[in-house]
Amino acid sequence: MSNRTLRKLVEHQKMLTAAPPKTSVREASRLMKQTHVGALLVVEHGHLVGIFTERDALVRVLADGLDPDTTPLVEVMTLDPMTAHPDQTFMYALHLMYEHGFRHVPVVENGRPLGMVSARDALELEISEFEGTLEQREHFRALMG
Repeated sequence: MSNRTLRKLVEHQKMLTAAPPKTSVREASRLMKQTHVGALLVVEHGHLVGIFTERDALVRVLADGLDPDTTPLVEVMTLDPMTAHPDQTFMYALHLMYEHGFRHVPVVENGRPLGMVSARDALELEISEFEGTLEQREHFRALMG
């Protein structure tokens, strides 16, 4: 897992989780629900300008009593989020998440978002590796059996 590049992890992601800054919080939340993601890349003219997360919806919208139908993402998103280059490792992205207390890292090259990785990706990779280990054990048991 540690040597895997972010490019490899995001190469098959669909960029359905991006929206322009003027998108309402309600629209963004619906898109996040439809695509089963916890964060949305905010993109303008093909360049990443921000990120909107579930936590932003809770803390910056609901807790402050803002109307999700009239509040645009640009007013409540995290501007210029920390990003990772696609040639960096997944472990680098996990380190960023840990050190700075967030769960999503946009993968960006020359200002253009290629995808996003999350803390959940680490769990999915660990589960995949664990399943592979179990399959190997079963294979060895069958051989020894």
